[in-house]
Amino acid sequence: MSEKSQPLPLSIGLNTGDRMSRQEFHDIYETMPDDFKAELIGGIVYVSMPLKRPHAKSHMRLSSIFDRYAAKTPGVEGCDNATIFLGKKDELQPDLCMRILPGSGGQSKTTYDNYIDGAPEFVAEVAHSSRAIDLHRKLDRYSKFGVLEYMVVCLSPKEIYWFELQESHRRVRSDKGIFRSRIFPGLWINEEALLSMDYDVSMQTIDQGLASAEHTEFVEQLKRKADLKPFE
Repeated sequence: MSEKSQPLPLSIGLNTGDRMSRQEFHDIYETMPDDFKAELIGGIVYVSMPLKRPHAKSHMRLSSIFDRYAAKTPGVEGCDNATIFLGKKDELQPDLCMRILPGSGGQSKTTYDNYIDGAPEFVAEVAHSSRAIDLHRKLDRYSKFGVLEYMVVCLSPKEIYWFELQESHRRVRSDKGIFRSRIFPGLWINEEALLSMDYDVSMQTIDQGLASAEHTEFVEQLKRKADLKPFE
């Protein structure tokens, strides 16, 4: 099959393995039912399978951590299943992402119709059946287009993969059981608590991060960038 995309009528829908440009994919995706989910990764369509309880539960727990961090960090936005435009062959919909808003010096933009254009600073995926894609093909594409940190929570076997993507896919191990983001100071995630679904310990850990001096300084940096923005 040719690597080149071919014009496709909007009525044909989307199927795993289809090859097309991001604009072709997006035009067709806009016509699909609301509960349909697919991604374009390197010009190839991947249609998502229905999600089972373990994925949904882990996703919710991780999102609670992201939401708490974003709520306490002005200039930072956490998103759940947001569509992200990357280049001409990639339109992804990660489980979660964290971005610095454009007005606070972030690297991604918000389109006129409220999509994210460009790489958010941090992306997280919960992986079960998608493990191979998340740890290989998505890892490569996120790295190529400038995502700075990438986290994959694997459910079977249970393990967290944390990558600093601007350092040649360098995998980072937790420090005494705690992952600490370099891009979002104060975003602390307790490895064992997340994998065992221990809500109380997960919240205690993120609250400790939010109370840290590094988070206080990061908030001040974001405020200074926001204050300078109108004069740029």
